[in-house]
Amino acid sequence: MAMLLRRVAVGITKPNVSPVNGRFLLRNTASSTGGSTAEEREARATWIKPLNLPIEVVAPEVAEIIELEKARQFQGLELIPSENFCARAVMEAVGSIMTNSYSEGYPGARYYGGIEYADMIENLCKERALEAFRLDPAKWGVNVQTFTGSIANFLTYTALLKPHERIMSLDLPHGGHLSHGYQTATKKISLVSVFFETMPYRLDESTGYIDYDGMERSASLFRPKLIVAGATAYSRLYDYARIRKICDKHKAIMLADMAHLAGLVAADVIPSPFEYADIVTTTTNKSLRGPRGALIFFRKGVKEINKKGEEVLYDYEDKINSAVFPGFQGSPHNHKIAGLAIALKQATTPEYKAYQQQVLNNSSKFAQCLIEKGYELVSGGTDNHLVLINLKIKGIDGSRLEKVLDWVHIAANKNTVPGDVSAMVPGGIRMGTPALTSRGFLEADFVKVAEFFDEALKLALKIKAAEPKGAKLKDFEATAQSNKEFQYEISKLRHEVEKFSKQFATVGFEKDMMKYRD
Repeated sequence: MAMLLRRVAVGITKPNVSPVNGRFLLRNTASSTGGSTAEEREARATWIKPLNLPIEVVAPEVAEIIELEKARQFQGLELIPSENFCARAVMEAVGSIMTNSYSEGYPGARYYGGIEYADMIENLCKERALEAFRLDPAKWGVNVQTFTGSIANFLTYTALLKPHERIMSLDLPHGGHLSHGYQTATKKISLVSVFFETMPYRLDESTGYIDYDGMERSASLFRPKLIVAGATAYSRLYDYARIRKICDKHKAIMLADMAHLAGLVAADVIPSPFEYADIVTTTTNKSLRGPRGALIFFRKGVKEINKKGEEVLYDYEDKINSAVFPGFQGSPHNHKIAGLAIALKQATTPEYKAYQQQVLNNSSKFAQCLIEKGYELVSGGTDNHLVLINLKIKGIDGSRLEKVLDWVHIAANKNTVPGDVSAMVPGGIRMGTPALTSRGFLEADFVKVAEFFDEALKLALKIKAAEPKGAKLKDFEATAQSNKEFQYEISKLRHEVEKFSKQFATVGFEKDMMKYRD
């Protein structure tokens, strides 16, 4: 019976045995140091070789898709303001063996063994996060484990608020983000609005700037427990000091979501929210130019002196850390934390500051060129990395224009503007400068980008004029695809865009190593 069980356990069909004193014993085939021999492993551990083969051999279809994406990034114009091109060193860390370890918990308090280096990389990342934003570790802490900005925001709410307590944030059609809460008259679109009560503040539609007086009036009626200072499509700077006063008046927590602005803040080329906010959240892959992930910064130390003369401390750290783990997430993604540690180091260099200043210069020039061509920018311009165009006076919507831009190899995204009622057929288009600036684009290059955009819009208007009455987006696409003249114009403009784009550097990979360069 023992032999039968052993044969089942190790898959032996002909046991390696020899008779000794009338008894059958297993021959000793182990190496001199114990265990199996190299010959045995080579013969039986057939699964090892495929584990060390390159992607081109193991999954050529995936390798092909990656090569096609390289070509898209190289040949096209990436204008989506929430996207950027990750540095090679960052991608090497994200694709490293740091992905193998499982490390639930925090450094020094894990639920697994074998996490010595996971602790080291997380501690290094936290140190660099504070350093990148010039923060005193006695006054600020940071959690580097959250997977996305939306998760970071939601976990902060759950850590600091009770269910159905009140949040104020910028309205989605006015530039706000879903993770700050959004609901219509009939439906709670964001889960934030399911678990908490949310109320928007808005832009002054006559100026395109945030209506801080309106925010203050609404706060007096709504009495929020938390106010979010952050946006996804707002081209001006936040008045953090004004929001701090409103928060203080109502004893509300101030959360600054700087997801779009983190790189600019790190480079100190725009005002920082840290002077005013209680909590600061950010994604790490947008202007910061790191891997996918998020950070939650929180105040620590002395909050105030009470009437008895006693120190009152901030209590955010334990609440936020507990909300992240064990409250919601399991093991952190150590490979992404490693990549983030590299990106944060880069964020302290002179080259990075020069890059972020150029992001602003390019955005300003881009906005100027668009205005000169007759486009209406929400707020009339930009103070940061993005522009938001109101297309209504042009007679076309963002969905149709986004489609034409995609056909000619320009990546931008449709976006709501004040007055919109549909996020699927919005009246605006949103564009930004971080990604192309990473490739080395300067002001003169964005003059050319504005010309390409203008040509694409004129082409979109031609196609729209030819579509049937009452047409939907699918009819717009069919009209373009069935018309040889439109197809010729699309192909011609796409060729011009690609010829222009291919003059510039690649980021994260070398041109000479590309499969599709032309």
